[in-house]
Amino acid sequence: MTQVDRYIELYGGEISLASLEADERKLVATLKRRAAAEPPWHEFGNFYVKLVGDFYQARGLKRRLVTRTAAWRIAQDLSGRLAVAQGVASIGDYRDTLEHIVLTRFKNRREFCKKTGLSETMLSHVLARRKHIAIDTLSRALHKIGFQLGIGEIGDSELKQRQRAAG
Repeated sequence: MTQVDRYIELYGGEISLASLEADERKLVATLKRRAAAEPPWHEFGNFYVKLVGDFYQARGLKRRLVTRTAAWRIAQDLSGRLAVAQGVASIGDYRDTLEHIVLTRFKNRREFCKKTGLSETMLSHVLARRKHIAIDTLSRALHKIGFQLGIGEIGDSELKQRQRAAG
C-alpha cells in the first residue's frame, strides 16, 4: 500500500484509503485542509460531525454506520491531534491501554489480576498513576492473557507535547 492509499493515525494505526471513491477522497482532503488551519478543537469537531454526517446520509447511510467509515475515523483522529496540540487532551500511556484491557476484557479488576498474577493493590496504584510496573513484570502478566508489549515510533505532535510537559 502506498503512502497515498493509507492514513496513519496518531497512535500508528493505519486506515486504508484504497477503496475510497473520488468524492470520499475529496472529503478527506477537505478534512485535512481544515485541520491544517488549526481551528479551535471544538470548532473542528462541530465541523466534521456535520460535514461527514451529511455527506454519508445524503448517500443513504444511517448515522450509526457513518461512524464506521474511513472519513469519520480520519476526522476523529485529526480532531484528537488538534486537541493534543492545543493542550485540551494529552497522549495516553501504557496505563490507559492497560485500563482499557481490564474494562473491556474482564468482569472486574479482580478477574484481571487473578489471570495475570498482578496484585490488586499494585494494579490500583498503577491505574491511579501513583506507581509503574516493571517492564518485565508487565510483559509476563500480559503474555498470560494473550497480549505483548511493543515499542513504536511516536509522532511529531506527541513528541512536542511530551517535551512541553517535561519543561
